[in-house]
Amino acid sequence: MNALMNAPSPLTEAAIVPRPAIVDFHTHHIPACFEVTAGRTAPANQRGRWEVLARKLADEDLLLHDIRAGEIDARVVNIPAQLIADPDGRVPHATIMAMNDELAALVARHPGRIHGLASVDAYDGDRSGREAERAIRELGLRGIFVDCARGDLMLNAPRARPTLEVAASLGVPVFAHPVAPQPLTRQMAPYGVIGTLFARGTANSASLVALLESGVFQQLPGLRVVVTALAFGGLATAASLSSQSALPAGIDAVMRKHVLIDTMWPHPALLRAAIDLLGAEHVIAGSDWPIVEHPIRAKLPDAMQQAKLTHDEQNAVAAGNCLRLLRLG
Repeated sequence: MNALMNAPSPLTEAAIVPRPAIVDFHTHHIPACFEVTAGRTAPANQRGRWEVLARKLADEDLLLHDIRAGEIDARVVNIPAQLIADPDGRVPHATIMAMNDELAALVARHPGRIHGLASVDAYDGDRSGREAERAIRELGLRGIFVDCARGDLMLNAPRARPTLEVAASLGVPVFAHPVAPQPLTRQMAPYGVIGTLFARGTANSASLVALLESGVFQQLPGLRVVVTALAFGGLATAASLSSQSALPAGIDAVMRKHVLIDTMWPHPALLRAAIDLLGAEHVIAGSDWPIVEHPIRAKLPDAMQQAKLTHDEQNAVAAGNCLRLLRLG
């Protein structure tokens, strides 16, 4: 009887299980020295939202708020060139270099709390490859952040090869971020944020499919590419067709070696499906902050529990996979 009375209750055991550390891989920031131009070309029904976002993107204190409050442990930050681009979607090379210099300075101000992904115009050929190498070797940034597409070009394009080769040779990841493809974005604009995100997810999926189908991963065995949860459709389609022998044999193994996907919106079904397709070691916490704003500390652990992830899987998804990917632990 005494042994039973002194035994910890399930509630007590649950209460003492430490919460997983969280490293948010998908975080945007635009230092105040750069102008956010995205609102100019946004659909009229979203321009007010972009005015608010521009202020949040430039706020360094806001970037650190959740870390200081203990909600998350670190952020992996990128400066999205597409948000400061001209009407043709271009950013001068000198500006891109300045962006990476600013990001390296931000990392230096907050060591251990902020890690950086170098912004590179992947479709600018050898010059992009040289900037990627400078940002990794000289500035100490931990990966490369690129647009998943540019007009009719996707990441399998010859112009993008120098950037991918640098990433593969240096052992750093490439974050293939969604873009707003035309004319699909215009067609979906009347349907608000959901329509816009659908268009962007289609571009992200298409870029993943292009990499898989063109043999880039086989040609660059050291390449690791991260896509957002918006690209889940492409991931699921490739896996489904591979299982039915409609795609080349072994494409499942290629995805499990080379592709990672973030959580973005932590939903139990999506988490479970992503892990079933790629393995728990290829799913990483990422919120798209501040574009998408939700309390990741509350939502991610709850979603992982509902998806029945083991304790080790939860720790891997929340932080461990990201830290290993960036060679931080």
